[in-house]
Amino acid sequence: MLMPKANRVAIYEHLFKEGVMVAERDLFMPKHPELEKIPNLHVIKALQSLKSRGYVEQNFAWRHYYWRLTNEGI
Repeated sequence: MLMPKANRVAIYEHLFKEGVMVAERDLFMPKHPELEKIPNLHVIKALQSLKSRGYVEQNFAWRHYYWRLTNEGI
């Protein structure tokens, strides 16, 4: 998915600072609750990309995605 580089960098910075990321499964949410200028869809797609590379592990429960860094992601 095409997204501005500034959005991708902000998502990665937050993930590396916290080690975990949470996003509600609402693709049409205009902004992510923790990253206020970034759409929720960009967060979900960026982290799905990291999951396919094996850098994060993904869990899903009660309409929320939970991602956490793996050893390869650090």
